[in-house]
Amino acid sequence: MKSFLSVQKEKIIVFDGATGTHLQGQGLTADDFGGEHLNGCNEYLVVSCPGAVENVHRDYLQAGCDVIETNSFGSTSIVLTEYGLEARAYELNLKAAQIASRMAREFSTPEHPRFVAGSMGPTTKLPSLGHIKFKLMAAAYKEQARGLIEGGVDLLCVETCQDVLQSKAALCGIFEFFEESRSRLPVIVSVTVETMGTLLLGTEISAALVSLEPYDVDVIGINCATGPKEMSEHVRVLTASSPKPIFVMPNAGIPENIGGHAYYSLTPEELTNYLSHFVHDLGVSVVGGCCGTTPQHIQKLVEAVGGLAPQKRDVDFVPSASSLYQAIPLQVDPPPVLIGERTNANGSKQFRDLLAHEDWEGIVAMGREAAREGAHMVDVCAAYVGRDEACDMREILYRFNTQVQLPIVIDSTEAPVIEEALQLIGGKAIVNSINLEDGEERINRVVPLCKKYGAAVIALTIDEKGMAKRAEEKLAIARRIYDLVVGKYKMRPHDLIFDTLTFTLGSGDEEFRRAGIETLNGIRLIKKELPEVKTLLGVSNISFGLNPQARHVLNSVFLHYAIEAGLDMAIVHASKIMPLYKIDEKGRELARQLIFDERKFEEAAA
Repeated sequence: MKSFLSVQKEKIIVFDGATGTHLQGQGLTADDFGGEHLNGCNEYLVVSCPGAVENVHRDYLQAGCDVIETNSFGSTSIVLTEYGLEARAYELNLKAAQIASRMAREFSTPEHPRFVAGSMGPTTKLPSLGHIKFKLMAAAYKEQARGLIEGGVDLLCVETCQDVLQSKAALCGIFEFFEESRSRLPVIVSVTVETMGTLLLGTEISAALVSLEPYDVDVIGINCATGPKEMSEHVRVLTASSPKPIFVMPNAGIPENIGGHAYYSLTPEELTNYLSHFVHDLGVSVVGGCCGTTPQHIQKLVEAVGGLAPQKRDVDFVPSASSLYQAIPLQVDPPPVLIGERTNANGSKQFRDLLAHEDWEGIVAMGREAAREGAHMVDVCAAYVGRDEACDMREILYRFNTQVQLPIVIDSTEAPVIEEALQLIGGKAIVNSINLEDGEERINRVVPLCKKYGAAVIALTIDEKGMAKRAEEKLAIARRIYDLVVGKYKMRPHDLIFDTLTFTLGSGDEEFRRAGIETLNGIRLIKKELPEVKTLLGVSNISFGLNPQARHVLNSVFLHYAIEAGLDMAIVHASKIMPLYKIDEKGRELARQLIFDERKFEEAAA
């Protein structure tokens, strides 16, 4: 029989409709659920009343759908704890998968294979709000994945996600199980956009896409919360931006409370008209029904789109980073992307003082100030002698995740600190940094974490000999790192950012007089040889040791020429960078001569 992914490439895939709506329509009693204490626990019906679950699957299969979902939406131990069933999580997922698989086999034919998707809901906890630790949530999803896969599902569907960090925990748990079991099934991840236009915690759909797209998932989508009309603009964003196939599973309209019961007004014809538009005009390739949809809705949907081939989409995918709330491209016009440098214990006395006094709200205020000053992202470094870096980073990023709108650059040399940080960030972070100072050791520790948690990474042009001084040396190191990061660890080139580094021009050291020129040429060479990667500079390093006014001028002029050379991103104090027209001509020319080493020697008087 063909696989789900091979069929999905050939035709529009139609999922089933609502499980809860169907079960409610069967008039089940507390006895069917196994007693009053379990009344309403749909997931336990696979034990207490499996016939009711079979009825759901049978009716949707008879309606002609391609995929049925297991009755396991709330079968993580996290949810089952509410019923005292947490110890039976594996068993309930296994049974749910076995029932659905048996029913799918009964209806499958060579001409119309049927598949089973393991339904994995959002649980009742929001990790971004501190309801549960990332590792505990990932472990619960890993257990659920094991039960579903060993029960015979064909794919996994992480759906109705309200907190992107919850989605990331689910995917980490799933992929950990894949690695341990040496197995791999297709994975769908689907978020829920509320009527106010964002996920529950305020995440824009574009930010959700940026956060989830780096994972090795096969389909990305949107389901639940609203009807298809309210989803239209969000579906448009996904189909225009996602390089992966799109899944759409709306409710039968926005639920209304009538007589104490949820009522969904959208008819099968109305639902089908909307989804047909998504398929024909926007290129959606996987559709189905969520709350309030019935076998009649699915039958109409199958009749309308079930035999169609997927439409080709013109995708404008923009490599980006994101916070919990918004996405920021890794390349902006005009460049560069500005990364605020002040929330860094190595470079800001104000930040160090706040850290020493554990003034977390003061630190959050600095993060917000970076946004007001024009930064696109914020660099966070908590490495301070005499303090627990991991603990401090945890305190900062737990707050930054929900209280600072900007994407986060994690600045640390310690892999355990980096991993803890990545488990706290709902968006797509950037890790600063890797290098070859100790050979491949640091890359081998950090890059797998970036791959696991969907982060981009900054690489410094440093090897076993130290910081590369000449442009050709910078390129050679960049090539070595590229081969490891992209070749060995399979990260995408656009998630690799090279910092060509620079030495200060303020030391007077003859060896470093060409530091600016070599750095600029290094940027040019890397952009030419590795065009998909991004480039970055910690701009203020060029002026270290000079007085503040001179630093502002030199930094601003150097940044101008770095952008001309192809620089994409810069770590700066955004408010201290001046446009060239605001610098007096003499100061601008002196800075240019210093950068390009245009020394002039006066002839000695006769």
